[in-house]
Amino acid sequence: MTSLLLVEDDTVIRTSVSLALERYGYRMTTAADGLSGLEAAQTGGHDLLLLDVMLPSLDGISVCRRIRETSQVPILMMSARGDGLDIVAGLEGGADDYVVKPVDLPVLVARIRSLLRRATIAQPQPTTGQAAASAVLTFGELSIDTGSLEVRRAGRRVELSPTELRLLLEFAAHPGIVLERATLLRTVWDYGWDGDSRVVDLCVQRLRKKVGAERIETVRGFGYKLSAT
Repeated sequence: MTSLLLVEDDTVIRTSVSLALERYGYRMTTAADGLSGLEAAQTGGHDLLLLDVMLPSLDGISVCRRIRETSQVPILMMSARGDGLDIVAGLEGGADDYVVKPVDLPVLVARIRSLLRRATIAQPQPTTGQAAASAVLTFGELSIDTGSLEVRRAGRRVELSPTELRLLLEFAAHPGIVLERATLLRTVWDYGWDGDSRVVDLCVQRLRKKVGAERIETVRGFGYKLSAT
């Protein structure tokens, strides 16, 4: 059973969301403040975390940053106001996606399923012999083994979150081709509707820091492309 951790200080929201997600078949663990949520995240072995932005003792963005120091578990932030600064800070802190409260349950479940699918895609697939050799893609000092899903930059392993890895694989499948933000929202975030392009921009920003700023080029007014040279 898929295990989710919900960190939310509002008792009514915490209880109602937890019960609703249990009905969808998820095993739920909850925490009412940032410090207890961080402890649960570090010890619980959960498949996905849902973090409220505004939390007592330690805010959700700080919790997200602390978790990202040691774990690439999928993280979905929840913002009470849909405040742009909160959303940007959460995504910059390492969150994969966000929803605005009051939470629309079908949207929340769709986002959870999408994140879990990305995490599944990010699991290495066994390859042997010639298949393994042919699975390595090289772009300058960047190499991507599509079998083991191991990414290296100048020989050093690069740790990516499932969303960052899925984004990099999408770029690697279309080297030198401009990918629009709307296209990336559909293929990487699995949005069946127009989403917030800031999710794409900030994930690209995080990815650049790890694989090299020059590796992913901005094509103003259109989107991004992976430099193949």
